[in-house]
This record gives sequence, C-alpha cells and structure tokens, in this order.
Amino acid sequence: MKARLHHRDNCRLCSSRRLEAVIKLDPIPLAEKYTATAAPSDSDDLYPVDLYMCLDCGHVQILDVIDSEKLWDDYTYHSGQTKGIVEHFQEVAANVVARQKPAPGSLVIDVGSNDGSLLRAFKDRGFRVLGIDPAREIARKATESGIPTIPSLLTAELAAKIRKEHGPASVITAFNVFAHADDMNGMAASIKTMLAPDGVFQFEAQYLLDIVDKMLLGTIFHEHMSHHSLKPLVQFLKRHGLEVIDVERVTIQMGSIIGTAQPIGGPRKASPAVGELLALEEARKLDKPETVRQFSVNLDKLRKEVDVLKADWRKRGATVAGYGAARSGPTLIVQFGLEDVIKCIFDDHPQKVGKFSPGHRMPVVPTDELYKRKPDYVVILAFLHAKKIIANNRRYLDEGGRFVICCPKVQVVDKNFTGTL
Repeated sequence: MKARLHHRDNCRLCSSRRLEAVIKLDPIPLAEKYTATAAPSDSDDLYPVDLYMCLDCGHVQILDVIDSEKLWDDYTYHSGQTKGIVEHFQEVAANVVARQKPAPGSLVIDVGSNDGSLLRAFKDRGFRVLGIDPAREIARKATESGIPTIPSLLTAELAAKIRKEHGPASVITAFNVFAHADDMNGMAASIKTMLAPDGVFQFEAQYLLDIVDKMLLGTIFHEHMSHHSLKPLVQFLKRHGLEVIDVERVTIQMGSIIGTAQPIGGPRKASPAVGELLALEEARKLDKPETVRQFSVNLDKLRKEVDVLKADWRKRGATVAGYGAARSGPTLIVQFGLEDVIKCIFDDHPQKVGKFSPGHRMPVVPTDELYKRKPDYVVILAFLHAKKIIANNRRYLDEGGRFVICCPKVQVVDKNFTGTL
C-alpha cells in the first residue's frame, strides 16, 4: 500500500504559517520497510525530508507527513535490543524516583513505549505501569512480557479513558518519541489530561544544537517529524498548562535533552539549568534560519569528500558494503549517493536478515558474512554505533578491510588508524 502524504502549512507547535526551508535534502524511502524480495514495490517510493523553521517560535520540523498507519504498521525497532538504551532507561527511572519522589505504587505511563524497556525499570521499582504505542506487534509482545501496552496513537479520547480507568499518573514519559508526533498539540493536551496535579512529565529528544554542531545527518528521517530545541518547547508546553522545571543535556543518540515539566503552579521549583540552556540557545542564535542552514553548508563539504572516495572506488573496482540496517541508513545512502555503490548490508536483526532494504533493494546478510565476502570497504550506516562496530570487527581491519564513516566527518578507518572516532 502506497503511503499517503500531506504537506503541513503551519508550525507543529505554534500553528504559525511563517515557515522557511532551512535544510533541503533528497527524498528518501521509509526507513523500516524491508521487503522479502528484490522485486519493485511501494517500498521503493521516496518521500521528502526537508526541514523547515518556524519564524515565530523557532521550531525546526519536517512538514511532509506520512500517514501513521503506513509509518508504524510493521515497525521493527526495539529499545531492548540495545544494551546502552536499556542501561540508560534504568538510570532514568532511578533519577526520576530519587529527584521527583513519586508516590510508591503510583501510575507511570510511557507514551511511545516500544517494547516496554523504560516501563520495566519503573515496574521493577514497584510502580504500576501502562504503555501506549502504535506499533501493534511490538505492543503485543510488550504486553505478553508483562508490560501492559495499548496498541494505539495517543488521542484525547484515549487519554480521557485512561484517566477514568487507571486514575491520574504521577509520572508520564515520552522518550525518543516526542519528535514522532504530527499532532503535538493533541499529544500535549492528552498528557495534561492524564497527569496528576503534582505529577511530572519527562521527555527525551535529540537536541537541535547537537544535530547542527555534530552533523547528525542520520537522525533525519520521516519518523523524526520534530527536531527540538528548548525555547520553542517552553512556549509550547506553557500553552498547554505545563511548565518546564528542569533540563539536562545527555550524550544518548550523540546529543539529546531530557526535559521535565509539571502542571503550572506545581510543587517543584524550576532548576537554574532551564535558564542556562535558554541563554545558550540565545547566544548561539538557534532560533535563526542562518544558524541551521550551516548544516547544509557542512553537508555539501561532506558530500564532496565522499564523492572523491567513490571515484577512487570505481577507478580501482573496489567492493563496498554497508553495516547496520538502521533507521539512519536510507538517509545516509541517499544523501551521499551510495545507492549503486553498496552491494549488501551486514546486520543481525532477525526481522531484517534475508530481506531487502527499502528503496534500494540491498540484501541484508548476517554480520558473519563480513569475513566471507571481505569487501574492500564497509560504510557504517548505523552511525551512532560506529565505535562499537569497529571495536567488534578488528579482525576485518587486520585482514586489510576498511570501515568508512560519513558523518559527523568523513573518516576511513584501517588497521593503522590513529585518529579519534
């Protein structure tokens, strides 16, 4: 089924129509639509991922929206498959309990709960938990594993039903999903409905300043409809009766923020960290189009460097593969023109091995094939895990292979590499 697409004409946060394109990218396929055959299908379709800035509130966002049924129907990402994410969630739960002191046994709701990894950390600490996630198969497995999960997008009707049946929540979380909603106003209103007067809402999202400074190109894909910064969020949440009382920059996903909000007039005092980060954004002019446009200038430089590599590979007849059937893969493949360069992708994801990548029909093969096929170069598509991938495959380097990283900077890593990753 071909995805339905519509183009917003107003800001996702403040509804202003004063929008300006700040990062123009080539259209990409939907990241998670792997197919059983190499035959042409709707998974070949390409959709825009250009970024726009609201000139009134400064929010940066994708305006071309894929219908949610197509986007989430067979989503394959599982939080629990990444050890670092699970450990991060354990730390998050511990910090919430220590700092916010929710009542023992009270309700914790996670919006976009995926496989329940974050809620499991709260459940282990004695809290009642409830997940909400539109990926039906993942929600079903989470429920079967002991984390009750509603297979749905969050709506006003669902929020009212949850409040009536389960009572108010002392903690509501939205981790790595606060960027995934087209109807941000509906999400915020629903969160306010479910939240207790003395409750806290905590969200995590990749941070726009890190995306620009670190050239995190791989974080731009259709599921990430918003690229958040603090100033627009403070204004947005205030309109929904919530005040930001704390914020923390963290290294997860190579640069994110964890924000904490409460109902306006709630019992907690605001941390100085909120004002400090707002001041930094002001100093860096993060709400100005020219600041974000620097990303495109830097991307053009990276593209030229990759073009030099590709020309050399073609001249020498080098074999090239990819590593990591990640959500970032289609973005990197398209923006660097690797569609006809990469011949296969190494990965061990059980729902992807033996299938073909969306759009470009690259076969996904087990990672142990790396040592059988021995390509001359391997482009790391799962860019967030580049260090780990290289560390786990020193043998490939020792046998003459080379890993290639395209962003945040172009690097070719061989057995004699002495640079910093």
